[in-house]
Amino acid sequence: MLLPLLVHLHHPIHQLLLCKPGGVLLICLYACLWRLPSPLCKSIDSLVSPLVCQKRSDKDMEGDKRKAMEGEEAGVTDVSLKELSKKLEEFARERDWEQYHSPRNLLLAMVGEVGELAEIFTWRGEVAKGLPNWKESEKEHVGEELSDVLLYLIRLSDVCGIDLGDAATKKIVKNAIKYPPKAT
Repeated sequence: MLLPLLVHLHHPIHQLLLCKPGGVLLICLYACLWRLPSPLCKSIDSLVSPLVCQKRSDKDMEGDKRKAMEGEEAGVTDVSLKELSKKLEEFARERDWEQYHSPRNLLLAMVGEVGELAEIFTWRGEVAKGLPNWKESEKEHVGEELSDVLLYLIRLSDVCGIDLGDAATKKIVKNAIKYPPKAT
């Protein structure tokens, strides 16, 4: 019997491992929004390191990833910032991660995700709108990294006590005044 445990590390080891320490433990390591805080990463590493593990195939990883993402949230496309904010707050609270969600930590995590997004575009030259010549898997990866950035931004704004929707709306108005449309 497989016992799934979803684990995310601070460093980019995003692969699925199948470990057999007497029983069978499936540890899913792939890029996602939340990372375990450093003390937890070290304790996970100390548990996993001594185990004899074998890498799983990309096909197995994709199948497990798909299964993990199935559910009511997988199909949601029209969601408000406030709804995302509530889900993120609940997610952090359920895992007792609020203690690690200081503005600085969230900002640095978001910058790391921006770096992961930038890495996808590195050495591709100018890219057309809609990414027409990209594989679906590449577009999905871009969507995952964009989501990581957005979710960290929402969480950061909440922790800072900023209503992101209100701040963005005000900024659009300021920009409209600062940069009026060209007269024709």
